[in-house]
Amino acid sequence: MMDLPDSSDAAHEEFMRLFLENEHEVLRYVLALVPNLTDARDIVQETAVSLWKRFADYDQSQPFAPWACRFALNKVRHHWRREKRKQQFFAEDTMQYLAVRRVEIADALDYRRDFLKECLGRMPDHAKSIVVGYYFREKTVEELSEETGRTVEAIYKALQRIRRGLCDCITHRMMNEARSTP
Repeated sequence: MMDLPDSSDAAHEEFMRLFLENEHEVLRYVLALVPNLTDARDIVQETAVSLWKRFADYDQSQPFAPWACRFALNKVRHHWRREKRKQQFFAEDTMQYLAVRRVEIADALDYRRDFLKECLGRMPDHAKSIVVGYYFREKTVEELSEETGRTVEAIYKALQRIRRGLCDCITHRMMNEARSTP
């Protein structure tokens, strides 16, 4: 006999749906405050646990990402307290400024992210495979070098050219968009 899901199962499903839809946004937010990817991912996991514990308090008429980012900010603060030696480089007021500024420019970042997707779509396949390997599959430069048969230095130079090209493409798209908007 199969049990019907109770309200906690439905709440868990809704939480998972919302969290998974917004996880990348929370990770980007944390990465603005904690540049180490491993630490940032750990903080996002800790944030998820806290969010689940307080999910009953979430007002579903409000966007999930800002609510989740407030929890993430507290986890980042806790992280920096644990990592006292790093505090000398990243003062509390700086962290608070970055957190506020991130919220202020969220729409602009989303806009740039859309242009980035367009620009990535226009890239030649060989360049796109380097970007996907390095940034999305998190391969090392050495691994990419082995896969492509290119030297490590050639991969570094390719990444530099690709970044510059993507930046130019995004800037160009933004300027064209600004011109076409009345």
